[in-house]
Amino acid sequence: MYDSIKNTKIDWVLVITLLLLLIYGLVTVYSATFKSDQTQFYNNFSKQILWVLSGLVVCVVITLMPTSWLYSITPGLYSFFIILLLLLEFIPHSGGTTSRWFQLGSIQIQPSEFMKPVMVLALARFLSKETHSPDKINNLFFVFLLVLFPFVLVLKQPDLGTSLAFLVLTIPMLYWRGLSGFIIFVICAPLVSFVAAFNFWTFFFAIILISATLLYYHRGAIVFWLFFALNISVGILAPVFWGKLHSYQQQRILTFLGLVSDPHGVGYQIIQSKVAIGSGGLFGKGLLQGTQTQLRFLPAQHTDFIFSVLAEEWGFIGSLVVLVTFFIFLYRSTQIAAHTQNLFSSLLAIGAVTIFAFQVFVNIGMTLGIMPVTGLPLPFISYGGSSMISSMILAGLILNAAVRRFVY
Repeated sequence: MYDSIKNTKIDWVLVITLLLLLIYGLVTVYSATFKSDQTQFYNNFSKQILWVLSGLVVCVVITLMPTSWLYSITPGLYSFFIILLLLLEFIPHSGGTTSRWFQLGSIQIQPSEFMKPVMVLALARFLSKETHSPDKINNLFFVFLLVLFPFVLVLKQPDLGTSLAFLVLTIPMLYWRGLSGFIIFVICAPLVSFVAAFNFWTFFFAIILISATLLYYHRGAIVFWLFFALNISVGILAPVFWGKLHSYQQQRILTFLGLVSDPHGVGYQIIQSKVAIGSGGLFGKGLLQGTQTQLRFLPAQHTDFIFSVLAEEWGFIGSLVVLVTFFIFLYRSTQIAAHTQNLFSSLLAIGAVTIFAFQVFVNIGMTLGIMPVTGLPLPFISYGGSSMISSMILAGLILNAAVRRFVY
């Protein structure tokens, strides 16, 4: 691959929105940890500044790195982080689960966060080869094999939110590469059957809809009955999978669906989050003036529920400004992916956009009570070194595509 950034320029819309999001994050983390007497919160703001500055350096390095370098180092990066995820299996952790972090002094490193951009690189590298059409079964199988390893390892930690990010990433990248609509339907239909299987009538109507879609595509009787049997089997096996989930994961899903009341557990987090968001009103209570935030009624307020802090103190208008900034960032990134001539770079950009969009949707939906509590951070806003550096790497991949969008 030939690389050159001659006659190209930085996408300033993308850069400005990125810097704005980082500023929003720093201000909100400052408020969420202000004058905290809890040891785990002490100096978190100063640490976040360090993570942001480090992330900016990493982002610049990734932006300036030749695309051919990114392409060549991808297999090594993928292997390295798979090994790290495997090593976590041998670190003892409370509750009999796998540890999510390596502890290096006062610093915790979470390999699953870094696996997100590495997964984008791995899929982009494989799919960018002309001979690797996703419509071929062997290529499709290899793609899901690449995703399966980190998915299983992260799911065992257990970290359902991050593991789902790997699955969500796959379909848009395959579609961007040219995967046919029927194959996407074949991949997604069993997931619909699985979710619908916990209620007889929802499962019944899901099977009717799937059958009608199969008839629409006219793939023949053999394909119809094989795929019909597959979806029925998925529905039967869904309760078995449910039994394998950890009790807290089951509780989160049931609480989210409104099937159980849990005001002192997961339900408490959602209740306090809604109170914080609702009490912000139109213009908010002001910086450091949020009662839910400053009185520490809001759990995980500097990480998972940081949007609730922002909404309480900045109000509806402030929250809308943040959401519009995210929208501009994601829309501009999608435009870059669409106009990038190099297929590898284009796939990198759309993969990064997918992860950002998924995390923003799930995290904010979680604070509003319309999505399960998964523990996914809000990109550029939530406190955390691993998540910040990972997000800045993904931003760097988009910017890398932007400055080389006219280079084949």
